[in-house]
Amino acid sequence: MKVLVVGTGGREHALLWKLHRDHPEHEYLIAPGNGGTGDLARAVDVIPSDVAALRNLAEAEGVEFTVVGPEGPLAAGVVDAFRAAGLAVFGPTRAAARLESSKAFAKRLMRDHGIPTARFEVFTRRGPAAAYAAELGIPCVVKVSGLAAGKGAFVCTTDGELEEALAACFDRRDLGTASDEVVVEECLEGEELSMIALTDGDTLVPLLASQDHKRALDGDRGPNTGGMGAYAPVSIVDSALRERILREIFHPTLAALAAEGVRFTGTLYAGLMLTAEGPKVLEWNVRFGDPEAQAILPLLETDLLDLLMSPADSTPEWGSGSCVTVVAAAQGYPGDYSKGAPIEIPADLTAPEAFERHGAAVFHAGTRREDGRVLIAGGRVLDVTAVGADIDEAREKAYAVLERIRCPALRWRSDIGWREAARLAAETAPTRSVKRPQSC
Repeated sequence: MKVLVVGTGGREHALLWKLHRDHPEHEYLIAPGNGGTGDLARAVDVIPSDVAALRNLAEAEGVEFTVVGPEGPLAAGVVDAFRAAGLAVFGPTRAAARLESSKAFAKRLMRDHGIPTARFEVFTRRGPAAAYAAELGIPCVVKVSGLAAGKGAFVCTTDGELEEALAACFDRRDLGTASDEVVVEECLEGEELSMIALTDGDTLVPLLASQDHKRALDGDRGPNTGGMGAYAPVSIVDSALRERILREIFHPTLAALAAEGVRFTGTLYAGLMLTAEGPKVLEWNVRFGDPEAQAILPLLETDLLDLLMSPADSTPEWGSGSCVTVVAAAQGYPGDYSKGAPIEIPADLTAPEAFERHGAAVFHAGTRREDGRVLIAGGRVLDVTAVGADIDEAREKAYAVLERIRCPALRWRSDIGWREAARLAAETAPTRSVKRPQSC
């Protein structure tokens, strides 16, 4: 079987790794891939945003199934184009992808159908947006409606931060057309959670709950990023909470889209806040999380290709223990950063069998190869992922691997998984010390 994976990031490397682990006999292509995916697939120089070129590639190569990683091609209608050509593909249509590509659409859909989310309004001008933010009070959240690579949400805890967020969205338009509409919403309090489910439009197949770390710096400080690390599973998500999230959020969202004439197939991923009143939606995504996928897939024992091709006919089974992913980013990310610095990664950590050997591996993200060297090519560069008997062992392995990587131009957070580690410490040894952030 010939399988195409679309994308350039660590998520796509992890998807490709899992597909290859389950079916090494298949032939894999990746468009265009990164500096680490060449060990598993043949790279094809087609950018993910070129829908016509992707369709032509799949037809010319006789691709039998395509997995689309990032949100951009989904929002551009790659699934529509593939299906029109009779090509099998995993993901939502352009209309369904609006759940992520337009936060304004998603928020209105939830309000109209009684799906729990933060109080909000949508604006196209700064004045009314500022007035509504003043009504909400500090803290509040300002979000561009369009796609912004995870960097379009501003949590404003001071008047100065609010002014800067409004200026970025309305005055300077730092994120371009993504800020044609801007959502201003109340700031929810609680613990954040990522829940991902696969669906054929009728059946929902939930994966392990995970927790992302959006802020750039230790202590959950600094600007938002695409994600600086993640872990799975999250121990506070028991079967009762998982069923509540499916009942109150996922199933009603599928029904709400259906009421709008949209059938959703693919990956439905909710960013949630566990508030005192129950789980509420922070945002919807229509693809695997990045870096959540990297922390979930190593624990998945079920055949991934079967899950993607026919969610209703597969039940995920999971390995024991915990998985932690720590993102090594370029110095300066999510702001300005330099590309081209060489990275030295021990070969045994990038081989397909690295998990079997070490219980840890390095997924490439913003990298490229040149003259046999791996170079920095993006803001989030490497995803160091490790599996352990518990969160402590997984964290220890991940950070030990990071110390083996040589590149002064990289940085990472040192506290990924701190909440879960604190819970484990409280259960097993109340006096045990855990690195945890200070208040923001």
